[in-house]
Amino acid sequence: MVEVKPIIIEGHPFVAVSVQLPKTNLLAVASEKGYIMCGALDVALLNEKLRDRGIVAGRAVGVRTVEQLLEAPLESVTVAAEELGIKRGMKAREALLKMR
Repeated sequence: MVEVKPIIIEGHPFVAVSVQLPKTNLLAVASEKGYIMCGALDVALLNEKLRDRGIVAGRAVGVRTVEQLLEAPLESVTVAAEELGIKRGMKAREALLKMR
């Protein structure tokens, strides 16, 4: 099942996507500038092979729901995210607010 829904964080709109796959869930929350995602996100690929695209993204691991994703600390972030002040260990919710 795929669920796409709008969410509001401190008055700002974002889009949450949840894809239920066998034995796992794929989770992402996006703004117009970037996104956070579950452990399926390959930050190294974004930083190395796709660095010229300037993708603003962060990865949180060990989450099973969008709500858990929002409260989780970011395990890794892209170079472009760091340039916006997004850091490893920052809560995903806080990072998203820097992406608006």
